[in-house]
Amino acid sequence: MTMAGYRNRAHPLWLAHIVHRLSGLFLALFLPVHFWVLAMAASDPGRLDGWLAFTEAGIVKAAEFGLVFGLAVHMFGGLRLLALEWLPWSAPQKTLAAAAAALSFLIAVLFLMRAI
Repeated sequence: MTMAGYRNRAHPLWLAHIVHRLSGLFLALFLPVHFWVLAMAASDPGRLDGWLAFTEAGIVKAAEFGLVFGLAVHMFGGLRLLALEWLPWSAPQKTLAAAAAALSFLIAVLFLMRAI
């Protein structure tokens, strides 16, 4: 790989690309588990009550924070991609990507504060 290839991977928008891909992967892994738990509501309400009691654990609250953060990051990353495709390139796009990450973190923190 050339030195230019390594420099491109140090670019902040490369990190935004990686975070968008990883958040999509984690959301795709979460969805089957989510549907399985929802199916318990119809098939075995007693078992669902056990799962709902488990969600009061601190580690689950932290995981919910990660889930909300991943969802927000993925949404804002998708909006960034739409902007790249439809709008002309501008230098402040790095700043907008950083602002999207900060807004995602704020949304996740607000969710966590409400959950605690």
